Amino acid sequence: MVSFEMNDQKKIGLGLTGFGVFFSILGIIFFFDKGLLAMGNILFLSGLMLTIGLKSTMQFFAKPKNYKGTISFGVGFFMVLIGWPVFGMILELYGFFVLFSGFWPTLSIFLQRIPVLGWIFQQPFVRSVSIYPNLDRLRTLNSLIYCMPTSFLFSSSIAIEANEFQFSIDSSSVYAAESM
Repeated sequence: MVSFEMNDQKKIGLGLTGFGVFFSILGIIFFFDKGLLAMGNILFLSGLMLTIGLKSTMQFFAKPKNYKGTISFGVGFFMVLIGWPVFGMILELYGFFVLFSGFWPTLSIFLQRIPVLGWIFQQPFVRSVSIYPNLDRLRTLNSLIYCMPTSFLFSSSIAIEANEFQFSIDSSSVYAAESM
């Protein structure tokens, strides 16, 4: 299992990210107050940089598959700064969903494992609204991988095909790609 070392820099980064989200929500509640929204954006981005590092942040935003999200998030950020908070937040939200869409299955699994709230997220009516209907297959594959001996995972690469996805396991990580 991958360990996440929590040093002081990452703690400060998570705090800044949390305050960024808080100020952004507060700015929306106060009828798109551009000062609170700008402060929320700056705190969110600085917290992200402190949490995962400057190099990883730049690599994340500069990936070719993230260009659409990066450009819309950047233009929205600029529009909030110049005084057009409604249009800026619409563009930022679109960019946010495009940039972080790969993390929704992980977030869904995390929410289902929270002791009290997890029960709500495990109900069929909540699961049916899920953005990723094939999340159960990913969850099954995830449990299979954690049950395998470590020597098996790193000895060779294998491929498991499901109805709509092809999962391949190599020595470093797991990839899910649509099969053709």
